[in-house]
Amino acid sequence: MSAPLLFACSKCFSRHPFEELSAGQQLCKECRGAFPMVKCTYCRSEFQQTSKGSTSTICKKCEQNVKAYGKPTACEYCNIIAAFIGNKCQRCTNSEIKYGPPVNCEQCKQKCAFDRHDDDKKVDGKLLCWLCTLSFKRALAKTKQSDADRHVIKMTRLRESKHKEGKLRSHNKRPQRIDVTKMPPVDTDNGPPNKAPRNNAGPGLIRADVDPNSSDHMVAMTQLKEQIASLQKQLNQRDAQLLSKDKLITELKAKHFTVENEFRNKIKNVEKDHENKVEVLNTRIQSLLKEVASLSKSTKRDRVAAARESSNNSGSGTDSPSTQAGIFFNAKHMVIKAVI
Repeated sequence: MSAPLLFACSKCFSRHPFEELSAGQQLCKECRGAFPMVKCTYCRSEFQQTSKGSTSTICKKCEQNVKAYGKPTACEYCNIIAAFIGNKCQRCTNSEIKYGPPVNCEQCKQKCAFDRHDDDKKVDGKLLCWLCTLSFKRALAKTKQSDADRHVIKMTRLRESKHKEGKLRSHNKRPQRIDVTKMPPVDTDNGPPNKAPRNNAGPGLIRADVDPNSSDHMVAMTQLKEQIASLQKQLNQRDAQLLSKDKLITELKAKHFTVENEFRNKIKNVEKDHENKVEVLNTRIQSLLKEVASLSKSTKRDRVAAARESSNNSGSGTDSPSTQAGIFFNAKHMVIKAVI
């Protein structure tokens, strides 16, 4: 016969049969026991850490996605923070392509389950989402483990009770005789004496107490855990809503800030234009006043010259100096009005 095929462990590289290696990372039993199983922070899938000193709770796939696309957001279907591209995680995207749009989960009542149209794929006859399926399977595994532990405890107690009962029977094979002279007289008037307790109800025997870890308690614990998971989902939804509202508030504040800055800049520009226009008008007024002053000086000179000419030429037909001064005064007022 040919020897069975052996496969190497991905951590210690020791060879083992394929059945003895883990399904995910191909680890042997020693490596699986040496490194703890943790849940990924983003996709919530279980994986095994590769070193004891590592405190990372992000699987390799999500770590690569974080480096490529940045931190994820909450999926719009399952509310798991694993949506690296768009608003849906990869698991929900693939399930939607394969099985169609999601339906309501019968456990958490959220629209995050996918109907595979196969009764064998349902969990206990219910259509559950991925997280509720995992929680149900974990609770079922814990229930089976607790049932096995209770069975072992019950068998050990039964063996101890049988062993002690055998010891008591061997000890009571040769009973000691009772001294009749020291016994009190029996009062027959009050009825027969009390009967001795039977061996199966004696004080030396151990009675099997009722185990508090019954299946009813485990079912109640499972229901409470499922309620906690559903409340956690609701809390994640509330957190996502608050985050979206915070983003909206931040966007509105930024928009208000930009609009306010635009108005302030516009007001500053208007004030600056107004100041420039005022300065231009002031310079223009000063220049016109200088022109008026120069014209007034020239009119004075003209008056003096006209007075001299009038004295010399009294009979000429030219205008008198008073008439010229009135014309100049009217022209001066017209210039000042035009400036104003």
